Amino acid sequence: MLIAGGTGQLQIDSSGKMPERWVRDNFVVRTRDMYLSSGIATAVIDAPSDRQSAPYLGGFRQTPEHVADTKSVVAWLRAKHLIPVWLIGTSMGTLSAAYVATQTSPSDGGPDGVVLTSTILAAAGVPSLRGVLDMDLSNVRIPVLVVHHEEDGCKFCPYSATAMLLEKLKSTSHKELLSFRGGRYWGDPCHEWGHHGFNSREQEVVSAISNWILAH
Repeated sequence: MLIAGGTGQLQIDSSGKMPERWVRDNFVVRTRDMYLSSGIATAVIDAPSDRQSAPYLGGFRQTPEHVADTKSVVAWLRAKHLIPVWLIGTSMGTLSAAYVATQTSPSDGGPDGVVLTSTILAAAGVPSLRGVLDMDLSNVRIPVLVVHHEEDGCKFCPYSATAMLLEKLKSTSHKELLSFRGGRYWGDPCHEWGHHGFNSREQEVVSAISNWILAH
């Protein structure tokens, strides 16, 4: 399950299509087909039908209702494909993926593993919104892969704090940090075409994520 960043609202219609700007821009959305060559099916999730207006997922990502919505999609995917289900969140989407992991386990309908890319490590400038480092990460017992660009310029995602993130994941069965450097860069440092979005390194990043998931 791919969880987009930003507001989390993708405007996916009943046929599965979404506006081109999301297909082109958001890291997990634009790379969704790259997983197929590794034998991994992907599902992109939108904000729920009752959150299709501002603030969309703002203030909602760390709520019991969001956990329940996510578990419903996990259950549907497990029933349809009869395989493990992982969450892959990017940027603000890591607030969703990490929070769900702190509140669930596979035995009660939670995901089998989590991948956090360009993690929001500090509070994202929104009152009452916790960064991932402020969550109760000791509750997470499933495998966690942290994927981060060493040159990520977003002030909410300092690479220097990734070591603390792994340290706080005390109970997980497997954890690892995959670091990347280089690539192209332009625009807002917190947006998808900077190092925050692994610009021009997408295939390498997706291949590394896929291999790690399949190994665990």
